[in-house]
Amino acid sequence: MSETSTDPGTDLRDRAAALDATDELAKLRERFTLPDGVVYLDGNSLGALPAGVAAATADVVARQWGELLIRSWDESGWWTAPERIGDKIAPLVGAAPGQVVVGDSTSVNLFKALVGGARLAAPGRTKLLVDSATFPTDGYIAQSAARLTGLTVVPVDPSRAAEAMDADTAVVLLNHVDYRSGRLHDLPALTAAARAVGAVVVWDLCHSAGALPVGLDEHEVDLAVGCTYKYLNGGPGAPAYLYIAARHQDAFDSPLPGWNGHADPFAMTPDYEAARGATRGRVGTPDILSMLALESALDAWDGVAVEAVRAKSLALTDFFLECVAAYVPHGLVESVTPAEHEHRGSQVSLRCANAREVMGELIARGVIGDFRAPDVLRFGFTPLYVGFADAERAARTLGHIFG
Repeated sequence: MSETSTDPGTDLRDRAAALDATDELAKLRERFTLPDGVVYLDGNSLGALPAGVAAATADVVARQWGELLIRSWDESGWWTAPERIGDKIAPLVGAAPGQVVVGDSTSVNLFKALVGGARLAAPGRTKLLVDSATFPTDGYIAQSAARLTGLTVVPVDPSRAAEAMDADTAVVLLNHVDYRSGRLHDLPALTAAARAVGAVVVWDLCHSAGALPVGLDEHEVDLAVGCTYKYLNGGPGAPAYLYIAARHQDAFDSPLPGWNGHADPFAMTPDYEAARGATRGRVGTPDILSMLALESALDAWDGVAVEAVRAKSLALTDFFLECVAAYVPHGLVESVTPAEHEHRGSQVSLRCANAREVMGELIARGVIGDFRAPDVLRFGFTPLYVGFADAERAARTLGHIFG
């Protein structure tokens, strides 16, 4: 049927254009390199390439490494990169300087946090509470940390986690946003509940940092970890980060006491003395190429308020869900992402039959999201470079696939 003025598609496209025209963040798309004709809704897995990264990385390779060689550890600031870049991430997660150190993978940092958290906990506690729907690697690392520290892993539904916390709880590991459904968990309330029973809380921020306010200092979080290749756009395999609250730093005992975390690493002494501050979270030699690519990528956040990003994220996901309802025949898809803003991250997950094949067809038509078994289509909305026209086109393409 040809489109007329009563066609909902015409109205939605007009609204998308109007929303994009008044969007104060729309100009930030120029800070990224994106292929023409593609709607990219997979920033919750791998962020887009910030425009300055290619030149910055070329300089690291050709000049800093190629010309300055080993002098770059001092002259190009390589040695201090983990703390310097940590301080660039800190305001994005609501932390004061000196509490975030960058390096290693999320899994490695989680191991440090869980074992270090267990060593911070009061003696005699026996339980490590773990988000039962957690990303698999968090569960694997938690099991290993529990074996090492003598704790017992207790899976908990995050919505009921406060009820499970008691005087036997040593450490609580939770995801701020569920990777599969996009559900946002109540970090302030759950952190307060853990503090009330004397437990140490560790938050995984992989699906929230760069998408919404976190408030680590404000809510007195103990420890947190996160990756940088999703909403922070650090690139594939970019180093992760570890947050150690200032009040815990002197007592934080890392299970991986590498030479980079030593108080005097070049003394080469046989005995380990931990560095002061978050630096004690370092382990081995920093991965400089990816580290400095991340540092350049974070320039895309210059002058950007996380609160504005959150407001646009909610508006985008609201509009996308409205478009899906208009374009996709009733009953063929079901949103598993909460409708309530206070429970929603920055993605929309839709359940449908043949989800893997549907996502393959979406990608073939220029709309890139991803699939999670057994039946979930995931669409990540990164407000720095995703607009309302992108949301409308993605939903319209999904409607075409369903006929």
